[in-house]
Amino acid sequence: MKVSIITVVFNNEKTILDSILSVQNQTYKNIEHIIIDGGSTDNTIKIIKNNIKSNCIFISEKDDGLYDAMNKGIRIAKGNIIGILNSDDIYNDNNIIEYIANKFILDTEVKILHGDLVYVKKDDTNFKIRFWNSKNISTNYFENGHVPPHPTLFITNDVYSKVGLFDLNYKLAADYEFILRLFKKHNFKSVYIPKLIVRMRLGGVTNKSYLNIFIQNQEIIKAWKQNGLKVPFLFLLRRFIIKIKQYF
Repeated sequence: MKVSIITVVFNNEKTILDSILSVQNQTYKNIEHIIIDGGSTDNTIKIIKNNIKSNCIFISEKDDGLYDAMNKGIRIAKGNIIGILNSDDIYNDNNIIEYIANKFILDTEVKILHGDLVYVKKDDTNFKIRFWNSKNISTNYFENGHVPPHPTLFITNDVYSKVGLFDLNYKLAADYEFILRLFKKHNFKSVYIPKLIVRMRLGGVTNKSYLNIFIQNQEIIKAWKQNGLKVPFLFLLRRFIIKIKQYF
């Protein structure tokens, strides 16, 4: 069973090598690593070219942003399973992909798998700041403010042909809208594994300013309405409380 890992990058010379090595050091070897670069102007492209192996597909060209680049990667992915590892992120250990692939192999009805994520310091991936416990998907999971962390999601290739790709009308919450569409409008068999899958460095685009946080929240509300779903009472407050709890 082949696993496609998609990494999107733009001018991230400081951490792209960590992400590349995190994939290359996996014990599971049937991995296709797709790296989509948005036309970096720093040393990112040089680092990638100097460190990729034969199992890597590398594309560097201008795009319409993060989600457009992700869509490019998904379209060309040949793996039975597709995961997305951001250029700031690393897998928690070298056995993660083998563990995940075996879950799909043992139960061929599983279409989606997700787990836990930890936010770490930019300069120290062992320093934990915030722990995102993904939890099992229950009836009111999304209504209560939960959402599985996108970097921990592994989805079978055929699901994308039924659900679609990321909606580029969303600038900061296209991943949330996709996940909401994936779970609320379809009934694929999904499995939560209580295991730390990804270490994510703090400092994403959304958290760079209060304006971006506001825009993301507005897009999240839009995602519910666009998918014909009623926005839950005190929904944003519930999301905020969950995030605060992740620090403790």
